[in-house]
Amino acid sequence: MKNKTADRMKREDVPKNQKWDLTALFETKGEWEKELQAVKEDLSNVTMYKGRLQESAKVLLDCLEAKEKLLERFNLVSMYADLRLSVDNTETERQKDSAKASEARSELNAVLSFVENEIIALPEEKVKKFIEEEQGLQLFEKYFADLHERKPHALGEETEEVLAALGSLFSAPYNIYNRGKLSDMQFDSFTDEEGNEWPLSFALYAGKYSSSPSTEVRRNAYDSFNKTLNQYKHTFAAAYAANVNHEVTTARLRSYDSVTDMLLQPQQVTKEMYHNQLDVIQEELAPHMRKYANLKKRVLGLDKMAFADIKAPLDPDFKIETSYEEASETVKEALEIMGPEYMDMINTALTERWVDYADNIGKSTGAFCSSPYGAHPYVLMTWPDTMRGAYTLAHELGHAGHFYLAGKNQRMVNTRPSRYFIEAPSTMNEMLLSNHLLSKTNDNRTKRWVILQQLGTYYHNFVTHLLEGELQRRVYKLAEDGEPLTASVLSEQKADVLKKFWGDTVEIDEGASLTWMHQPHYYMGLYPYTYSAGLTVSTIVSKQMIEEGKPAVESWLNVLRAGGTLKPLELIKKAGVDMSKPDPIREAVAHVGSLIDELEGSYSGQ
Repeated sequence: MKNKTADRMKREDVPKNQKWDLTALFETKGEWEKELQAVKEDLSNVTMYKGRLQESAKVLLDCLEAKEKLLERFNLVSMYADLRLSVDNTETERQKDSAKASEARSELNAVLSFVENEIIALPEEKVKKFIEEEQGLQLFEKYFADLHERKPHALGEETEEVLAALGSLFSAPYNIYNRGKLSDMQFDSFTDEEGNEWPLSFALYAGKYSSSPSTEVRRNAYDSFNKTLNQYKHTFAAAYAANVNHEVTTARLRSYDSVTDMLLQPQQVTKEMYHNQLDVIQEELAPHMRKYANLKKRVLGLDKMAFADIKAPLDPDFKIETSYEEASETVKEALEIMGPEYMDMINTALTERWVDYADNIGKSTGAFCSSPYGAHPYVLMTWPDTMRGAYTLAHELGHAGHFYLAGKNQRMVNTRPSRYFIEAPSTMNEMLLSNHLLSKTNDNRTKRWVILQQLGTYYHNFVTHLLEGELQRRVYKLAEDGEPLTASVLSEQKADVLKKFWGDTVEIDEGASLTWMHQPHYYMGLYPYTYSAGLTVSTIVSKQMIEEGKPAVESWLNVLRAGGTLKPLELIKKAGVDMSKPDPIREAVAHVGSLIDELEGSYSGQ
């Protein structure tokens, strides 16, 4: 029996060109430590204004600028520690540094909480008068308006300071989840049909084995993966329950009608927009996805459509060259439509080690883009040896391009738009990549492959994350009704969500019911459903770009440059889409249906 365990590298063995270069943040860890200390010592640059914000427009502006400058510096400190930990969660020193940064964040938030508390306490008329008197305050107008909306839910100054000081405690459930998943969990290796033994990790399962062409590999990896998950389900349920109970308690303390109202407020999204995403997609997409699952079962000759088979490749023998370098070139060609400024950023990202793409022991799973204000973005992914990786790369570079342009054009306070919009720029790049690949070929099999990649994107955002969002909606309702969130409750709810969506097309087994353990998104408020909102927007705007060309591209770039200066509804309207109605969602779902019909047509007569 051949053992493949040696395939996973230790972090120190990863070649330099495959890991990111953090020297844009700090040249050395010693410099980082010095700056962490210096930021704490410089808190007095802001606290000197405590109790004085009502004095004059100038005092208010000076305080806001001092605070922003300090947060810019701390943002780099915090990001450096988080990024170092994300590539090796097993190293104690990195864990300690991340904990130090987390503690410092809580300290900063507590000490600086007076700024927002004092602004919230100011009469609205006084704030307006200050803005008229001091031109520099005009750039903070949306910030003031956002704070004013929070006014009915603000607690006393001392209480707010205490809550801010407890920040690292409130983030403990998320840290426990990550530590368990990335440091403690050990998965048994499994064998393929030839008796070869393969190593297993969260990253390898999600990025490689779950979409293996071999039914034996998919199902054996799935069984081994779920065997370990099952051993941790009670601990993970306790961590998640603690997180939800904290959110529910906070919502009650702050006099929100519900935890959903509290979590939607910073997104600046109406409940109707939130429910539209969950309801319309589940109801209207389910028949299309069942049709897709049945097509897979028939074409692949499966005895049943197991949950382990959902991501099985439909045309596994069709291979496109898949090295990271070649995929990078393809992504660059696909994004040329975005113009020179955007492309300069993409070229730099790919040549100056903004991307960390190796697989190594202890590395965080999935992919993300961190965009520290005042430095360049960083992308983490694990290259999967499949062309699907090009879509992940394009997606994360979409986040990078967004925050690069927003950071260049806005001050820190106005950089980040609502989370509701965040996934639009990333999925936009996936749409453009598909269009580029289709435009380059007349080969029916290649076209089919591209459609399959597009369906991979829609599955990720409109099914995986959307059904996470549905589970969250149920979990918050249960918690508010006083139902204890045990592992069995979470698993039952997840199984029910999946069964309602897939009907009897897909076999929902015990492993499927444990998918609530896969993602950290549950610890990030109402994040999962926003993936579908972003993809709805990019589906429609990418069509406009392809049909209209430069004017639509320029409108989109202006939306990216706007950063967080507008609420999401207004921001998206600038790109020509009205998300206050369910129509764009229906249009996007219909597009997925047309892709599945086209795919089915490509197999007719075979």
